[in-house]
Amino acid sequence: MKQRRVWAPFARTVEVSAGNHRFTMKADDDGWWETELDDNAAESDYAFRIDGSEPLPDPRSPWQPSGVFAPSRPIDHAKFHWSDDCWNQPPLGIIYECHVGTFTAEGTFDATANKLEYLRDLGITHLELMPVAEFPGKHGWGYDGVDLYAPHHAYGGPDGLKRLVDRCHRIGLGVILDVVYNHLGPSGNFLQQFGPYLTDRYRTPWGNAINLDGEYSHEVRRFLCDNALMWLRDYHIDGLRLDAVHAIFDSSAIHFLKQLASEVRVLSAQLRRHFVLTAESELNNPRLVIPPEAGGYGLDAQWSDDFHHAIHGCLTGETSGYYADFGSLSQLAKALHNPYVYDGTFSKFRKRHHGRPAWDLPANRFVVCTQNHDQVGNRAKGDRLVHLVSVAQLKIAAALLMCSPFVPLIFQGEEWAASSPFLYFENHEDSDLVAAIREGRRKEFAHFFKSVNDVPDPHAPQTFIASKLKWNERQSSGHADIYGWYRDLIALRRTNPDLSDPRLDNTDVNFDDERQWLTMRRGSTMLLCNFSDSRRRVFAAGIKHAQLLLASNKAIDIGAAAAEVPPIAVAVVSLDRRRAPI
Repeated sequence: MKQRRVWAPFARTVEVSAGNHRFTMKADDDGWWETELDDNAAESDYAFRIDGSEPLPDPRSPWQPSGVFAPSRPIDHAKFHWSDDCWNQPPLGIIYECHVGTFTAEGTFDATANKLEYLRDLGITHLELMPVAEFPGKHGWGYDGVDLYAPHHAYGGPDGLKRLVDRCHRIGLGVILDVVYNHLGPSGNFLQQFGPYLTDRYRTPWGNAINLDGEYSHEVRRFLCDNALMWLRDYHIDGLRLDAVHAIFDSSAIHFLKQLASEVRVLSAQLRRHFVLTAESELNNPRLVIPPEAGGYGLDAQWSDDFHHAIHGCLTGETSGYYADFGSLSQLAKALHNPYVYDGTFSKFRKRHHGRPAWDLPANRFVVCTQNHDQVGNRAKGDRLVHLVSVAQLKIAAALLMCSPFVPLIFQGEEWAASSPFLYFENHEDSDLVAAIREGRRKEFAHFFKSVNDVPDPHAPQTFIASKLKWNERQSSGHADIYGWYRDLIALRRTNPDLSDPRLDNTDVNFDDERQWLTMRRGSTMLLCNFSDSRRRVFAAGIKHAQLLLASNKAIDIGAAAAEVPPIAVAVVSLDRRRAPI
């Protein structure tokens, strides 16, 4: 006999349908309903009926083989044979963000696994998967998940994800999974029919917030913490990236994020495996990564968007939206040796002071990028940086990323300047929702196109197909050049101890905003950047004895007191002549 349990504190009756049978469930004092099933029923697909409702999937469904509107299927995690008994992940080195559906033509976990040697040989340490929890339809970004315990059926389901993680570990790659604990998707979300998972006391950009501090919130918190522990324990995931934690509202004495971090540390001690928790936040608040004994939440790292915005503003000249706060080399210089550009200073975009200082924290608690799914996919045309700037400028951006003191993140295909856009796409079954999303995108981006009909339709199959990487272009002219540049930069970062030093006080940045040059010194390694269209004489202490390690333009000339840097070029030099070039 096997048990089925579900939390439904307000229900009068609860039944579970399994196979061709219905079983009446009994409630305890905490709102949990349970019953025993015979062996045949226990192995069958199942669904719950709340007060005579239509069959509903299990809120903790481990598998939705036919999608979010179908019954749940039980799985036995013990049946999978892992080969990673001796595995323990490396420190965060270089993260590679991947969307399973567009990373390969097949768009599955198994197809992704076939590309892992490529990532290892590139020098990646961690594969970061965009959300894979079950969401409506066959393809989408994954941020509208509704069955948080079930790996997406179209990607390959539970065993497909396990095979991918197991193979990552066999070749030395850690795996970080993007999880969404700030909202639920609008379609196929039945949690509110079971209990008060959502609250209207707070609002997020996606609707009502998750109930983390109201009545019955203890079970909602348990639901999310258990979900996080499941990914780490049952799927051997090495870490979680927590989406948009600024939209997690919790006034409890112990914040949900602090509780989650504490429980992950307990699991780590029990399993003797190291886990990492990273978070996305737009608040510029280091409390997320300050240790709990110092009053913080104790997460391991945080995304720092200011780094991206500072580079993007300098290279593209864009000033709309939050880019109004960026665009000068002084801001870029600050971004290279401070986690936040806005650390209590006035933001023109927000029209208020924003953030607080974090200069006393190590740089490896902050993840930075020049491109990611949001910064590319939330643009009208899904433009990558290659669509906006020259190849020479791309090389400057890559060098700044790989030579920075922070943890670099690469967005899939960035390393070869992939031509595929990354558009917003969905595959909802609700026609009214599809029409509303389409109309919303047309209104938001109409000014970018001659006709609203030219705005990419999120529901159109071609929008999804156009976003898939074209792997055959990687070795073609132009793309191979960028790929070689990334490969050399990654190799330099991994072999040069100056570039892996997380001490921010060991990073020194100088610049000339008028003449558009910038230098960044990290120990005995120095980055020389010329953003201008003219050759620039860049002065730097110790340059007289410098040795060239890597350059985007071989015409650079190092003299007695300065370096002559060609237009729109970047070079990495060593002030220690014993260090060999790449």
